[in-house]
Amino acid sequence: MPRFSPEELEEMKPRLAQARRFDTFPWVEGPPLNQRRVAIVATSGVHMTDDRPFLFNVGDTYRVIPGNVKANDLVISHGEASFDRTGFQRDGNIIFPIDRLHEMVAEGIIGSVADFHYSFGAPMDSEALGNRAGHELGHLLKKDRVTAALVCAPV
Repeated sequence: MPRFSPEELEEMKPRLAQARRFDTFPWVEGPPLNQRRVAIVATSGVHMTDDRPFLFNVGDTYRVIPGNVKANDLVISHGEASFDRTGFQRDGNIIFPIDRLHEMVAEGIIGSVADFHYSFGAPMDSEALGNRAGHELGHLLKKDRVTAALVCAPV
């Protein structure tokens, strides 16, 4: 878990104040849970062991992770020294619960696991970059027929 100093928290306040606000909150009904196709969207810098690490502050925003990956085939290249990897090292499902999703399919709780999942590892350094990555992700999820996204953000 990240641990922020008072100075780091103070530094984050202007960014939070600039966060995009939405005037409306449209509600979209989806299929029942046992028919949903679920994708993971993680924000912890998780990626495949054979993939290149995230490059921070250069617009290297996300990685695509195949749906048949095992949690133990993932690593974290999150750059913050305060980011605690202890739980992830014991069980990768703590941050990227792919094995749990497959178990939920086998138990009939959810309909299916998406073919692809996504992990963000670099901070969005501009509104344009954030919008571009968000639009790309939306198109990719739609193409994979995803009806639910499990957003996994370490706290």
